Amino acid sequence: MSGHSHWASIKHKKGKADAQRGKVFSRIGKQITIAARSGGDISMNSVLRAAVDAAREVNMPQENITRAIKKGTGELPGVTLEQCTYEAYGPGGIAFIIEMITDNKNRASSEMKHIFSKFGGNLAAPGAAMRFFKKKGVATISIFKTEEKKEKFNEEELMEITINTGAEDFRMEDEECALIARVEDFNKVKEALKNKNIQIISAKIEMLPENPTPVADEKSAEKMLQLVEALEEHDDVQDVYANFDIPDELMDKLSQG
Repeated sequence: MSGHSHWASIKHKKGKADAQRGKVFSRIGKQITIAARSGGDISMNSVLRAAVDAAREVNMPQENITRAIKKGTGELPGVTLEQCTYEAYGPGGIAFIIEMITDNKNRASSEMKHIFSKFGGNLAAPGAAMRFFKKKGVATISIFKTEEKKEKFNEEELMEITINTGAEDFRMEDEECALIARVEDFNKVKEALKNKNIQIISAKIEMLPENPTPVADEKSAEKMLQLVEALEEHDDVQDVYANFDIPDELMDKLSQG
């Protein structure tokens, strides 16, 4: 529960990339379109409902949401999108998983190869990197009890919330706390948070590294974050996961630089 995990490192870089509203809307729009293929009614399609909730959390205009749904159901013309996952190794043998939604898998594969080659890495065979990760539900909440941010939950209270909602663990990062849950328990955890009137900042299924590899050298850490940033800036990339761990002090130093 302590230390600067890779999970937090990715959040740091992702927050920077997601400041670009257009890129965020495009990314979530693709998720909505893919989900809507199984039906455009959010009351009957839980995956679509989750994607639409994510869109609303970032204030995506309703017309964008509606258009993305109609592209998925075929009511509006659009390119054919495919979901694909790439596994790779970065410098130092760090394992990566890249989840994408693209209209051209051959181009996406070529561009992933180019990015990893540039940073001294390479794409890997299916399963080669996946074995270092575990699929988990991650519900992120604020550590503040109210929107006024006058009072914080203490560690004991967060542990109590974790236990009472059925989550397995929690991790703190700045002003947020992530509850980690088994995938099969994730909906129950989200409902329990809502019943306790605890606002959920985000909730999604993620690939969390089981035994992160420490990266304490400044040059290596900087190169690793540059690789993550290059991947996140790709228009088709939805999520990037890797099993490195950068210490708090070094991460703070790199953030300030």
